[in-house]
Amino acid sequence: MKIKVGIIGGAGYTAGELLRLLLHHPHAEILFVHSESNAGNTLSSVHCGLYGETELCFTQEIDLQNIDVLFLCSGHGKSSEFWQSHTAPEHLRIIDLAQDYRDESHGYVYGLPEWQRQRIRCCKYVANPGCFATAIQLALLPLAAQGLLQDDIHVTAITGSTGAGVKPGATTHFSWRNDNISVYKAFQHQHLIEINRTLHCLQPTYAHDIHFVPMRGDFTRGIFASVYTQTTLSEQEAVELYKNYYADAMFTFVADKSIDLKQVINTNKALLHVEKHNNMLHITSAIDNLLKGASGQAIENMNLIFALDEKSGLHLKASAF
Repeated sequence: MKIKVGIIGGAGYTAGELLRLLLHHPHAEILFVHSESNAGNTLSSVHCGLYGETELCFTQEIDLQNIDVLFLCSGHGKSSEFWQSHTAPEHLRIIDLAQDYRDESHGYVYGLPEWQRQRIRCCKYVANPGCFATAIQLALLPLAAQGLLQDDIHVTAITGSTGAGVKPGATTHFSWRNDNISVYKAFQHQHLIEINRTLHCLQPTYAHDIHFVPMRGDFTRGIFASVYTQTTLSEQEAVELYKNYYADAMFTFVADKSIDLKQVINTNKALLHVEKHNNMLHITSAIDNLLKGASGQAIENMNLIFALDEKSGLHLKASAF
């Protein structure tokens, strides 16, 4: 028996990657891909990388009774809007890639497997984490889990253009983004909410600030985060802490050498590297924003919910060259 899948909001980048992976997932079958603006068109007419992979078409029909899991890939705020006019059948599992339920309201579990694997396995509804939030939290979970965060946290992270979505805008179109780097939403990015929530769940006494400066990069995909904070740990103790914390993680690895963004592109992997400089612990974190930061992690969560091998459909090689 295959898991029957429905997708809402099928025309964006995250939906395109979700489709690419699900079409080759050994335990999944796509029943419908909803898009009002593209109804009747083939998936490959929008997601050109799927040409020759499928003859499926977008539809306006939404059949929640005959699917096992629904992926919500629409913009932020659209998920809660969707449920105002639809009712989820009792059997339906839901994986929401927007930010509407990342506060774990309405029965959702925050879907960061490196933190909540067991809860995800037992839940019905998952709120998939944000891309920046995933990269930054993975850099901090081992410290928070041991109550070792003791000072302000400083983060600079750069993301590819796909993080801005498929619709071009003044700061996302090619002629502006190419050969350019810029800062946006400095110290007030929306992902700070979920990052702070996780850290305070793990370390309730943490009473310092996260200083986060996000940057737009002149590349298409990926996130590279530079995170540092004061610590009394030695470098050896810190590396051991991180390697022990992620010893059972399926996709997160602590590298002995400095990491590069290219090592994770087109994969669901997260790579971390830990160094001590004077009293500062410096952690670098790299993920593919569309995969570990979105669609890949959503499938990882689907695998956990349905008691599959966590890596099913996610055996991907980095496109390093």
